[in-house]
Amino acid sequence: MNKNIFLYHNNQRKDEIMNENIELLEYIYKDASMAAFTLEELLKDLNGRDNKIIKPCEDILKGYERYRDETKEKILKLDTEVKEENILSKMGAKMGIKKEVLHDNSDASIADMLIKGISMGTIDMEKKIENYKENVDKENLKLAKDFYQFQQENIEELKKHL
Repeated sequence: MNKNIFLYHNNQRKDEIMNENIELLEYIYKDASMAAFTLEELLKDLNGRDNKIIKPCEDILKGYERYRDETKEKILKLDTEVKEENILSKMGAKMGIKKEVLHDNSDASIADMLIKGISMGTIDMEKKIENYKENVDKENLKLAKDFYQFQQENIEELKKHL
């Protein structure tokens, strides 16, 4: 094999691995960012109410903010632009939360809504971990697995309010 061809293939493979690291981090960032936004909006709508689910939601929000900030930092260190969720997605989520809280602001209803949302994220996260586990940095894979575990723990916590 020609040395130049070998170097080209080697560099191409490095680029693919770098892209997979970025894709995984971007997924975690977008999921954590959207979850934090959603929880912030929910907590605004619950402000002044005596729901028992408020404290767990505040705790979950802190966790999502931590993952959002950590992945943003990692993405920026890779000299990559952080891609934010589009405004339409955020507005749709905001309107959906308002509608749900107006319709039924019971702890059980809110827990159910959050469990459904988090569950969608865990399914996608599990797929990402499986797809990228061979090629991404161990540190990024560990972050993805920790994020997945965090989501699972949130679901279990929220089930107490059903």
